Amino acid sequence: SGIGKETARGLAQRGARVILACRNVEAADKVKDEIITSTGNSSVVVKKLDLSSLESVRQFANDVNRSEQRLDVLVHNAGYANTFSKQVTGDGLEITMATNHYGPFLLTHLLIDLLKRSSPSRIVIVASELYRLARLDLNNLNPVQSFPAYLYYVSKYANIVFSLELSRRLENTGVTVNCLHPGMIDSGIWRNVPFLFKPVLKLIIKGFFKLANALVVLSPTAEDGEIEVASPPPRVNQGCNLVFQDPEEGAQTSIHLAVAEEVKGVTGKYFLDCKEYCLKEAVKDPAKGKKLWEKSEELVKLQTTDPHI
Repeated sequence: SGIGKETARGLAQRGARVILACRNVEAADKVKDEIITSTGNSSVVVKKLDLSSLESVRQFANDVNRSEQRLDVLVHNAGYANTFSKQVTGDGLEITMATNHYGPFLLTHLLIDLLKRSSPSRIVIVASELYRLARLDLNNLNPVQSFPAYLYYVSKYANIVFSLELSRRLENTGVTVNCLHPGMIDSGIWRNVPFLFKPVLKLIIKGFFKLANALVVLSPTAEDGEIEVASPPPRVNQGCNLVFQDPEEGAQTSIHLAVAEEVKGVTGKYFLDCKEYCLKEAVKDPAKGKKLWEKSEELVKLQTTDPHI
């Protein structure tokens, strides 16, 4: 649903073969039919994937590796959020981090050989400007006791650190990696937020995005807690509308990074409104990327026989 659905539609409109990787296959089949009808492209398929389950990730990757001759673009669109309910997956992972970071981390490894054989190919990771509100605790990367709503911000921080580290490791392989902020979108991510709490949370987030338009972004770094100054940031237009934007608008940067000729060969960047955008210095630290990577390998139980990056 949401941005993922509209990203798939946008790629199908451009003639791509599209795999909808979804947990709810029945709902995804309806979306598939809708996309085929609206685009005239019948090359849209559904495969089951629950990113919160490492076994499901492995089954999906095995299916793709068996059935597909090439993979030109991998879009990581996961955006699970919960407000109050603490949940741990069957793998012992906090569910928000499992869905938004660890599942995509493992999936990237399991599909990397296919991506390399298909080069030039692209990996697109949907992050969020809300990472600026988070602190990534490298000593507690499975924060099962943390406040669930906050962990969405942490997972988006991890998405960006992962994206940058992945781009470093894939340098000169023909596989590019970029991440993005899609804007403030009224999408399926809000389904787990209690109805009465949604207006309050949306107002809080809108207030943050308005602050992000100033030269001083009030966001503590993970190391020292000092105010960080952007120099100077572009306007975060998508975050400051009086109403949330629709998913079709939110999908445009993902589609741009997936197909645009002008970003061919561009890697290790962060985009907003289809343009490169500034990042906090803290997320660009290679040592932080290396440590997140190594701990993620442990938590997803990466095997010696699995592809390594």
